[in-house]
Amino acid sequence: MPRRLRLLSTAAAFTLLLAASAFALDENDWPWWRGPNRTGIAAAGQQPPVEWSESTNVRWKTTVPGRGHSSPILVGNQIFLTTADKDEQTQSVVAFDRETGELLWQTELNRGGFAEKIHSKNTHATPTVACDGETLYVVFPNHGRLQLAALSLAGKKLWEIDAGPFVPKKYEFGYAPSPLLHGGNVIVASEFEQGYIAAFSRRDGSEVWRIPRTDNISFSSPIVARIADRDQMLISGADHVSSFDPRSGKLLWKVKGTSKATCGTIVWDGDIVFASGGYPESQTIAIRADGSGEILWSNGENCYEQSMIASDGYLYAVNDRGIAFCWNGTTGEEMWKKRLGGPVSSSPVLAGGNIYATNEKGTTFVFRASPESFQLVAENQLGDEGFATPTICGGRIYMRTASSSGGDRVETLYCLDDQ
Repeated sequence: MPRRLRLLSTAAAFTLLLAASAFALDENDWPWWRGPNRTGIAAAGQQPPVEWSESTNVRWKTTVPGRGHSSPILVGNQIFLTTADKDEQTQSVVAFDRETGELLWQTELNRGGFAEKIHSKNTHATPTVACDGETLYVVFPNHGRLQLAALSLAGKKLWEIDAGPFVPKKYEFGYAPSPLLHGGNVIVASEFEQGYIAAFSRRDGSEVWRIPRTDNISFSSPIVARIADRDQMLISGADHVSSFDPRSGKLLWKVKGTSKATCGTIVWDGDIVFASGGYPESQTIAIRADGSGEILWSNGENCYEQSMIASDGYLYAVNDRGIAFCWNGTTGEEMWKKRLGGPVSSSPVLAGGNIYATNEKGTTFVFRASPESFQLVAENQLGDEGFATPTICGGRIYMRTASSSGGDRVETLYCLDDQ
């Protein structure tokens, strides 16, 4: 082991994000967890397919070596994933050609060092890669530590550090949070008994700041949002929703809510943030993110593993059991709910006015993002296992699924396009 607003329009928000962070990205890229604006909402003006099958609207498909739950990210003409081979005990980053699905390269970062125990629904390659347009950043749990590495777009390892321990004793469920890019830093969260959130220089991996998160057993990815005229790094867990200054790690505010353990990433609309969880309590909560501590509303619903979507004043969610909800974002009024079919572990994505939600059986439900009523557009099947959240950009859907037909489990990456 090596050493240590209502939301702005998607295009406008992405431009602001790039200007603030100096990332060399394009609006047709999907550079990190939850997409360009970190909201699960695809760029405006897209009309991705709403219907598909193994023989319909598949532009290409390719086999993914190993196993992982990370979402595809797309930068330029490449697609990047993390993957792990349990038998060989390897953890790798793989790259595919965006137009053809051809495997371009595979860089192995670890061999050996896997945790002895991990939840059956987790993998040794769950965090999604983050990219600033020039460099890939990836985190793996290995040898009881978190390994943070930077790679070139050609797969060359640039640097690698030991970010700190990851040895949870209470809940040995594995690791999930994706790395977060802000300014010149890459931020990682390690939420357990000896937990922390830490920021490292994107240039060389040197540590910039570190804060303890020792009373936490959680799996949520931190997120940065521009709210109340300041950048806020938001995360839930340890029975609180918390906001930090991403430049220093300084606590800005925290409000009691959600639960001890959470998995979903916080979402926001204007100056309201929304969180849901978890274990052992169940709660969905809306908080004014101006430091006042004002709780606008809460209910007893539980989106434990999934992140939600906040759009045009409404909050959309799909819980573990496959029940979809729409709430008024300001009042919490339930606009509708509908049982789709679960279980569900991945997060929904909004594109072209539709929400795409995939369950663990590989079924994707497409329904309108409308508070008026639940309107199912289509129901589609690929493979028989779906844990990774889909990616939607450039009018196409990129979906990582698995199939166990014949007894051998095989992962497949699909590019769906109706053009």
